[in-house]
Amino acid sequence: MIAPNLTLRPGDTLDGYELEDIVATSGMATVFRARDLKSGLQVAIKVPHPEVESDPTMFDRFRREEEIGTRIDHPGVMKVFANPERTQIYMVMEWLDGRLLRQILNEKKKLPVERAVKLMVGICDALDHVHANGVAHRDLKPENIMVDDADGIHLIDFGIAASAGARRLTFAHFSQSMGTPDYISPEQVRGKRGDSRSDIYALGVMLYEMLTGVVPFSGPNPFAVMNDRLLNQPVPPRELEPSISPQLQEIVYRAMEREPKNRYASAREMAHDLQHQDEVGVAARPDAERWRTRRSPERRRMLLYAGLALIPALLFGLLLFVSRHH
Repeated sequence: MIAPNLTLRPGDTLDGYELEDIVATSGMATVFRARDLKSGLQVAIKVPHPEVESDPTMFDRFRREEEIGTRIDHPGVMKVFANPERTQIYMVMEWLDGRLLRQILNEKKKLPVERAVKLMVGICDALDHVHANGVAHRDLKPENIMVDDADGIHLIDFGIAASAGARRLTFAHFSQSMGTPDYISPEQVRGKRGDSRSDIYALGVMLYEMLTGVVPFSGPNPFAVMNDRLLNQPVPPRELEPSISPQLQEIVYRAMEREPKNRYASAREMAHDLQHQDEVGVAARPDAERWRTRRSPERRRMLLYAGLALIPALLFGLLLFVSRHH
């Protein structure tokens, strides 16, 4: 698939790179597999669409991804190579062999416990390094994780990542500002800026999905999914997959706490528990046990209106009580 308005084609040469074929196309950019004519190595070339270059917000996202990818050096994070002598705007990235975690989940639905834990430990390790460099990914999801043949992982797409101390950015589209509805944290739903604890929440959602084959919250549209996350408890993972131990379910719950302060303090802590599940204490969770009770925004709104309607009657009763006792 060739994106509209894209002037480059497979077979073209872009500066010192020969474009071989198109491997991905999105609303923002087209990614080519290419060959570095100097080194002979395969690389990936990400070329923004012309309309992105003219959109300050989208172009800033492209620049941010490049800056973070150039700065962070970790085997679990896709490298971006500095390339100051360009004749046009594009990004040169390492070529990764493998498949997206999303593709694996689409094929397998859910993963064996051992494999899910192994993948999550790798994701935690890479994410801990990202956080140590003052960056929050803010859009962790299976679509942004590459898995190689040995189940090694690479985090990709830092387009809406945030660096500590950076100015807050506002985007025109929901998915560009907050992430994907299935994986964003409750605080992001409430309009707060995502941080490292928001990434921990996304880890919990992904682990839930890898273990059970479904995401913990659902709805007919993104806003219904977000409301479900704020109002209801997910089906306990062990209800969907009995092979999940109580300790592993506890790890999922700790990562997915509604209040950020109650989650794992770091991805490293979560990885430790995944690797030492015999040390994990299982907490009593009364709220989680009420997962069959489903609330809706409409019900909450009706209760609010009913409460407001009762205020005049309560005030009248209070005045009547006072008048009778004077």
